[in-house]
Amino acid sequence: MIDLTRAQSLFSEHQISLSLSQLEQLDRYAQLLVEWNQKMNLTAITDPEGILIKHFLDSILPFTLVPLPQGALLIDVGTGAGFPAIPLLIWRPDLQITLLDSLKKRLTFLEAALSTCGLAAQVIHSRAEDGGRRPDLREQFDLATARAVANLRELSEYCLPYIKPGGMFYALKGGDAAAEIRGAEKAIHLLGGQLGESISYSLPDGSGRTLVCVKKISQTSTKYPRNAAKMAKSPLT
Repeated sequence: MIDLTRAQSLFSEHQISLSLSQLEQLDRYAQLLVEWNQKMNLTAITDPEGILIKHFLDSILPFTLVPLPQGALLIDVGTGAGFPAIPLLIWRPDLQITLLDSLKKRLTFLEAALSTCGLAAQVIHSRAEDGGRRPDLREQFDLATARAVANLRELSEYCLPYIKPGGMFYALKGGDAAAEIRGAEKAIHLLGGQLGESISYSLPDGSGRTLVCVKKISQTSTKYPRNAAKMAKSPLT
């Protein structure tokens, strides 16, 4: 499905090194994504070039801009069809990744994708706010990621409880994220985080992107995360 020569050239242009076997894993993942998308809503992007740029490159490129420690424990919150976690795992198989999502049928797809691509990751069926209260998940991870899940203010409440003090939360946002970042500053502070730099970059099609970097500097109060209704009724502003 994916033109492997084109894929290798694209990643090389961004100083991302992928072996032929890794490119073949991405190709198998793309084929499965399109196949399963015919029976369930996984993505609106189904053309090979769109998948290559807006899913695969967009999942890996931002993490070339920040340090990813060898063997880090990473949780992808609200992972959906597996972005950014599965492309990240293909690129960096040393990472110990947990995929968390609230929809059971998406997890069935993720398990099939991991098996088809010969990958190992933990898959957890849970709402983000429920998982953040579980003792086996709360403050157990070095890194948390989230892509296109929610406003950064609520997203921080979902994600920061999973991260150990000293760890990092990386939110993958669109190009125009400045107002959202300003609106989340108080929430991030209350949740034990510290807003770091926001890194702007672009995809080859011109789409603007922002990687929001938040450091976990202290434990999150047991008051958080709240449920979605309470977040909506009483936002942390």
